[in-house]
Amino acid sequence: MTSMTLAEWWNGLSPIEQIFWGVAVIATTLFLIQFVLSLVGLGTDGALDMEHDSLENDLALEHEFSLFSIRSILAFFTFFGWIGILVFDNAQNATLALLVALIAGIAAMSTVAYIMYLLHKLEEEGTLHMESAIGSSGEVYFSIPEEKHGPGKIHVNINGSLREIEAWTEGRRLPTGTKIRIVSLLNKQSVLVTPDESL
Repeated sequence: MTSMTLAEWWNGLSPIEQIFWGVAVIATTLFLIQFVLSLVGLGTDGALDMEHDSLENDLALEHEFSLFSIRSILAFFTFFGWIGILVFDNAQNATLALLVALIAGIAAMSTVAYIMYLLHKLEEEGTLHMESAIGSSGEVYFSIPEEKHGPGKIHVNINGSLREIEAWTEGRRLPTGTKIRIVSLLNKQSVLVTPDESL
């Protein structure tokens, strides 16, 4: 037996198989790269990771379901390629393979888009809960450095639930146990606090 080279294998494929394999390999590679980057915080998604001018704008704009994003498009081509390969290998029918591959790709794209929509809504809901914490009093859990030199942690009651939140202050250092009041949101996870002299 002689081993077949990659070039010989590729040249032995029909045009439709070459399309399926090319799409599958490229899309899968890009999907894995995007997934790895998202794990380390570098991945972006055109429809989801939008930067807004301010937190108020971010809260005011309702996120709408978007079918087309980097993740959903990659999911479409990944499933289109691999399902197309499987169907053509079994049925040897290019029309059937293209039809099933398109259906599988659209289903995968829709599923990924909907999952990302739900995740975004959960994040948005958490942000809205944070907004309701403005004016609330709490207690420093992990000391907060002075003049925004670093974050600390506070415990605060939000909508009946005790939450631990990252907090900064513009004034003096606030040691553990200091009573504080939240004056504003810095971002979706952080708040600005001042000592609560009334407590």
